[in-house]
Amino acid sequence: MVDPQIIAFTGIAALLTITPGADTMMILRSVFARGQKAGLLTMIGICSGLFFHATLSALGLSFILVRSAAAFEIVKLLGACYLIYLGTKSLWRAKHAGADTDFSVPENTIAKRRNNWKAFFEGTLTNLLNPKVAIFYLAFLPQFISPHDWVIGKSVLLAGIHFTEGIIWYTILIFSLGRMRGLLIRPRVKQGLEALSGTVLIAFGVRLAVERR
Repeated sequence: MVDPQIIAFTGIAALLTITPGADTMMILRSVFARGQKAGLLTMIGICSGLFFHATLSALGLSFILVRSAAAFEIVKLLGACYLIYLGTKSLWRAKHAGADTDFSVPENTIAKRRNNWKAFFEGTLTNLLNPKVAIFYLAFLPQFISPHDWVIGKSVLLAGIHFTEGIIWYTILIFSLGRMRGLLIRPRVKQGLEALSGTVLIAFGVRLAVERR
């Protein structure tokens, strides 16, 4: 028999997954700047962070963020600063890349690997430094865990469902952009997308910094 709690969680998590936010913009930025593979690695980094938050929630460690205003503010400001930093980098690249710059110059193998790892790291760090995700998991997951359930196991299962939905949705998004590769690699278009993604990331960072719990 299918657990009705899992069905309910699956539906709600799906709606949350397709709602655009900082994670979506991070993935789009990665695709625009480094290509599809980097976008996929950014996606994996972001989605992998869900297991971290689910585990902390199951262990009760996320409770610290809820109870301690200082801890919440520190993590929130770190996350906001990181988003602003990434957005500023995008704006800098857009400004200093001339209209005739060829963004599609092939990279050597070492540079590609470095950029791929950087994409994964950026995605993971963006998710881990978002206190709203930790608090969401602390407040949200317990509603779908029964008293007789193994808390850590059920939490990881729910995070796995959320992870799978994220992978499916973002993969569709990334490969949809891939079909427009001919347009996206044009210098002026890519320059404009860098500027747009940088502006949006900075806006998300500022909103996170000033937002109250």
